[in-house]
Amino acid sequence: MAIDRDRLANGIAQANIPSLLMVLVQLTGDSRWLADPYAPSRAGGLDDNDDGGLDPAIQQEIRAAARDAIFAWLDGAPVADPDPADTRLAAMLAVAMGEPVPPEYGEIIAFNLGLRRPDPALAPGRPLKAIIVGGGISGLCAAVNLTQAGVAWEIFEKNEDVGGTWFENRYPGCGVDTPNLTYTFSFAEWDWAHYFPLQSEIRRYLSAVADRFGVRDHVRFGTRVEEVRWIEEDRQWEVSAAKADGSRFVARADVVLSAVGVLNVPQKPAIPGIESFAGPVVHTAEWPEDLDVTGKKVAVVGNGASAMQLVPEIAPRVAELSIFARSKQWAAPFPQYRREIPADVRYLMQAVPLYRQWYEQRLTWTFNDRIHSSLFKDPSWPEPQRSLNAVNDGHRRFFTQYVVDQLGDRQDLLDKVLPDFPPFAKRMLLDNGWYRALRRDNVRLVADRLSRVEEGVLVAGNGERVEADVLVLATGFKAAEVLGSYDVVGRDGAVLREVWEIDNASAYLGTAVPGFPNFFILLGPNVGSGHGGSMIRSIENQMHYILEILKLLSGSRAETIEVRPEVYDAYRAKVDAAHEKMVWTHRGADNWYRNSRGRIVAITPWRNDDFWRMTRRADPDDYLLDRATAKGEPAAREASAG
Repeated sequence: MAIDRDRLANGIAQANIPSLLMVLVQLTGDSRWLADPYAPSRAGGLDDNDDGGLDPAIQQEIRAAARDAIFAWLDGAPVADPDPADTRLAAMLAVAMGEPVPPEYGEIIAFNLGLRRPDPALAPGRPLKAIIVGGGISGLCAAVNLTQAGVAWEIFEKNEDVGGTWFENRYPGCGVDTPNLTYTFSFAEWDWAHYFPLQSEIRRYLSAVADRFGVRDHVRFGTRVEEVRWIEEDRQWEVSAAKADGSRFVARADVVLSAVGVLNVPQKPAIPGIESFAGPVVHTAEWPEDLDVTGKKVAVVGNGASAMQLVPEIAPRVAELSIFARSKQWAAPFPQYRREIPADVRYLMQAVPLYRQWYEQRLTWTFNDRIHSSLFKDPSWPEPQRSLNAVNDGHRRFFTQYVVDQLGDRQDLLDKVLPDFPPFAKRMLLDNGWYRALRRDNVRLVADRLSRVEEGVLVAGNGERVEADVLVLATGFKAAEVLGSYDVVGRDGAVLREVWEIDNASAYLGTAVPGFPNFFILLGPNVGSGHGGSMIRSIENQMHYILEILKLLSGSRAETIEVRPEVYDAYRAKVDAAHEKMVWTHRGADNWYRNSRGRIVAITPWRNDDFWRMTRRADPDDYLLDRATAKGEPAAREASAG
């Protein structure tokens, strides 16, 4: 396309200095830009550090040099350093961040910059057909990757369109707490309008991905999967599903990929008397399009991520807003909430992919792995009830002061909102005006649970009584009950929910379970990130790994592949041991990552690049292959996939 150099120059003039600096280094090969006086200082919190903390004259020198280098590149000048060594990439990111980055991190930077891309194609062999359960982010990722690998597939989706949680969750203020570029498929770039998009923009993106890759042509919409059952004699999965009209049907596939996610089944607390409530009772995941709360008395149960998004959005237009919050949450400053990306910076991202890629690397480090090393318990730390270690205690002081500042003249609320557990013991929330909303005259914070409902009166555990016209359950999802929306019946009639004891799920690399051949889980147990970051990257890592498993299958004479029980058990023990050293098992806080036994089932203990490395290759020794010698004869089980 023809480049508008005036627009591009304007974009460079507004661009993020640390990211621009990395582009300059690669285009010119000149390492002097990585040292003083050009090296950025470290940013505090989650700030983008757009000026790098540098003197304005130095900033202008960098921008001018970057403009010259970019224009020269547009005129045909080659990139001086097109493929930096992994250690150099890590060193470059360290300069861009103004803080140490482990040398081994360079490997994933190279991958994210597009310098290391594997071949997704499967080896020639018998054709495979897959059924994907769910058409949300995981389902779209699976569909595109299976197509590239040459595997036939079909999606069964219960809703009327793709999007999953972003199709279903439509409550006011609904959005993502992950930066836009890290919430983008690596295979489908997007011209985001906001740094942190809201639900409508995310849904438009996912819809566009479905259109771009022709996904809808292979989706059975309005189709709810009720059961998938392994048919041993046929070496296939039988998928039983119900259509929107109530009719049922059965389909067969060689492979099943579960793509229903963990935030799928709403958690609705059993509140005595709730059926007597005269007005609407709405879970945030089931917000009716025609619900108007303007001028109403609204009560919200919960103060997690959905409540923190909903409350500031509706508080200015309701008559009264009461919040039942039995627990407390940490929340970080969120200066980019609803902030639009300048039009010319968006143009720069499109015209110069290297800038977008480096900007994304900085976001990935800031929101993903930057704090990981500070989340380990220090056994010698003298005050473990309030923090984990010295760095975590510094985080506590920072966030505490932020809350104090936000409450302003309402310091009477401090004891009700300030957590008594370490920061990050629950997922760190982003403050999009929550504390300011609590200061409003029409907002009331009830620091207890909703214990019962007496028609239009809500009674808290401490006896407080609240009148309401609308009751909103911002109570999250049954995250510990993985695959809770349908039954999976494996070899010898084993039911996965029983194997997992309802809420005690585990899977090898979050993906495979012994006894369930050719069955793979996306965003499965211990895959989500509790320390921040994008679930899309984790899903893409898993999908790459699933293709590696299918390569083992297609390259052999086997019909089935499954993880060895001892490999599964060892990985589960490894995950549990790692979590015991980290913040999420802190005894002073409950979180939705744990099951009823206190075991962490929802999130990973691993750093992003660690999990990426674990999923690059399927080790043949981790798997068992089954092959039938003739139709009707028993299977011959090979010692391994090797």
